[in-house]
Order: sequence, then structure tokens, then C-alpha cells
Amino acid sequence: MLNTAADILRLIEADTWRMGVLRVAMTLNLPDCWIGAGFVRNLIWDELHGYEERTPLNDVDVIWFDRREPSAEKDDVLVAKLKASWPDVPWSVLNMARMHLPAGDPPYASSIDGVRFWPETATAVAVRCNSDRSLELAAPLGLSDLLDLRVRPTPSARERHPDAYRGRIAKKNWLRRWPRLRIETI
Repeated sequence: MLNTAADILRLIEADTWRMGVLRVAMTLNLPDCWIGAGFVRNLIWDELHGYEERTPLNDVDVIWFDRREPSAEKDDVLVAKLKASWPDVPWSVLNMARMHLPAGDPPYASSIDGVRFWPETATAVAVRCNSDRSLELAAPLGLSDLLDLRVRPTPSARERHPDAYRGRIAKKNWLRRWPRLRIETI
């Protein structure tokens, strides 16, 4: 049963593929580096639905934070490095120091500060592998929605980006894969 952050970390640690992905991302030595969104969310939803086969990911969202390296070109170089290490992984790399701009949000203070602006509370979660190989989980809006199979807009999505939230819900069609989800409409 999944009830706590420790339960989630044990589940990730037991997933050989995810641990490999985390270790490859760690080799970049990026400041404030995490892997978030579906990388964690899908694993939890699969487990809570009793699925033994894991849902394939559209992308692996590697986020990091450094105001001195705000260019998208730097992220492209990092994606190329990751693809050279593990070509079959759908890598995505974003420096959260600039990601407030396209969203029209206030500047983020860190990667995890930026995560709290993602559209759904259940998606606003990230994990990283520390230099001692221990895992760390961050969920700035808590874990209850993720663990309760509840999809709700983050405060930012509800107040400032409701159309983006609605668009993601329609596009993702999560109920087809995870029918026990409860999705809040706005």
C-alpha cells in the first residue's frame, strides 16, 4: 500500500528502469536537478491500479535551476548528452530559471518552486538521486491528491491558467488508462 513519501521512494527504488534513469541524469551534475511529473505520477497511478506493466512515458522531465545558464540551447546540449548515454529514453531537459517566462508566472526561486506552478497537483512531484545514491522526493503541494487518485488544478492553474488545465485533461485522456481517477473540472 502507498501512503507516504517513504512508500513512494521504496517503489521507485524497486523500479530498475527508473533508478537507471535517475543515475544517468545525476551524471550531468546539474544544480537543483530533479525528474518530475509523469516519471513519478504514472508509476504511482499504475501501482494503485494494480498494473504490473508500467505505462510508457511520453517524456522524462529533467528539471534543473541555474540563473546563469538560462538559454534553451544549453538544455538542448544536455538532452544530447543524455541521449548519448541512453538513446531509448525520451529525455526532456528544462532549466526552471527561465520557465516562468512562457507561463507568465513570477520568477521561480528553485526547481521545486517551479513545480508548484505545474497544472495538476498530482503531477507537481519530483524525485532526485543524491550524490550518496539516496533518493529524495519533493511535492510542494503535498502527496494526498497523487495517492488518492485525484486530479485537481494547482492554485496557479485554477487562478491563472484554467484553460491550460482543461486542455491537458482533454488531451491526456487519463481515465482511459487509469479509470479510478477522480478528475476535477473547472
